[in-house]
Amino acid sequence: MNNPTLARTRRTVCTVLAAAALAAGLSACAPLIVGGAVVGGVMAVDRRTTGTQIEDEGIELRAANRIRETLGDRVHVNVTSYNRQALLTGEVPNAQDRQTVEQIVSQVENTRSVVNDLAVMPNTTLGQRSNDTFITGKVRASLVDAQDISANSFKVVTERNIVYLMGRVSQREANRATEIARGVSDVRKVVRVFEIVSEEELRRIAPQPAPVTTDTQPAGG
Repeated sequence: MNNPTLARTRRTVCTVLAAAALAAGLSACAPLIVGGAVVGGVMAVDRRTTGTQIEDEGIELRAANRIRETLGDRVHVNVTSYNRQALLTGEVPNAQDRQTVEQIVSQVENTRSVVNDLAVMPNTTLGQRSNDTFITGKVRASLVDAQDISANSFKVVTERNIVYLMGRVSQREANRATEIARGVSDVRKVVRVFEIVSEEELRRIAPQPAPVTTDTQPAGG
């Protein structure tokens, strides 16, 4: 039976778990937590190969370390890689540092391209970053609730109330996810960093979840 109160409770738990995971630096695991909290036994679907997922994690780690070694704490930079495309968000004090960060990341092994959306401005406060984390959790929860798209095919990043969406998706999915993100409270703008594929290609690359089975025997069987 569809219970609206239970559904709202699950969405709230989902948001809190996603926010907590991000705050602890576990953004790569957050989509699994969201999926597990809301849809139970449905397996997570990632349209990247296992090798590409590992490469993306390596790009993020190496880039963050090199930026820290070169520029220290005077910049606030987040590197998010999807299918070897690196998105740069955050704040830097001047245009030269902005360019330096882009050069550092472009030279990281396996990086295919860089999207530089760093803002030249003072670093954001802890309060702003906490709010951004909460918005990310709400957007992810809303993507799961939509049910007509695969939420785990998207990466969500938020900076200063600007939501960035990444993923390998069809035009239909891109438009739908954008619509959903724009409808989340406190979202100021949505920036799309998608790799658009045709519906036909999507059918080829999208892994099919295993059928849900149960060990329970039917009554009277």
